[in-house]
Order: sequence, then structure tokens, then C-alpha cells
Amino acid sequence: MRIDRRDPPRDFQVGPVTIHHCADVELAPDEQITLVSDSGTEYDIVRKSWGYYATPSTNRRLAEHGLRAALTANAEGRVALLLVERGHEDEFAAYLGEQDMHVVAWLDSDEAAAAAIAALEGA
Repeated sequence: MRIDRRDPPRDFQVGPVTIHHCADVELAPDEQITLVSDSGTEYDIVRKSWGYYATPSTNRRLAEHGLRAALTANAEGRVALLLVERGHEDEFAAYLGEQDMHVVAWLDSDEAAAAAIAALEGA
């Protein structure tokens, strides 16, 4: 693994928000990094030879670490998988409204995962 810190961070605007790009992390295949927060949430990213596991299992490990996976879309049809800290759903809903986005599906429970799989099989 190689970490290149950006000091000072590269700042850029995404709508009304300034993002601070603080570091680049280069992973070799089968290396993992875990992002942690003060509130106790954890988020793993694993490099594979073919690409990345961008999230742990959305209906198990993420849920166990206080995160809810939401498949979202915006007005232009751009789709994103967002991770919502449990207990911050109202803040998330306000963000979706500000960004003209909506939840396509929650993927944070066995039932939600089964519904998403059934929808794909029926397509």
C-alpha cells in the first residue's frame, strides 16, 4: 500500500460544497483499507486483480457498522450508492432534496437485498 498525502489538500467545488482531497491510497490486489469515524462506523474497500469491492456486503457488514446503503439517482439519471449513517436519515433526506435526488432502493437489509435481486430476475 502507498499513501500520498496532499498537504495542503486539493479543494474543489461540488455544487455549494467544498471538497478537500486529502490523500491518494494505492492498493495492491487483495489489500484492504478501512475508513472509520468517531461515531464508530466502518467502511472497507478491497482491491482485487479485476477491480474493487467498493463496499462490504450492504445487507450485513455495513449494517453491522451503522451504515445504510441507498441506491440513488439524480434528475440527470446519474446513479450513486450512498452510505447513510444510521440515525442521520432526516439529514440525508434533506440532502437528497437539495441535490434533486431520490432513493431508488435501500440495500441495507436481507429483505431489501432479496427485493432488489427479485426485481433484477424479473427484468
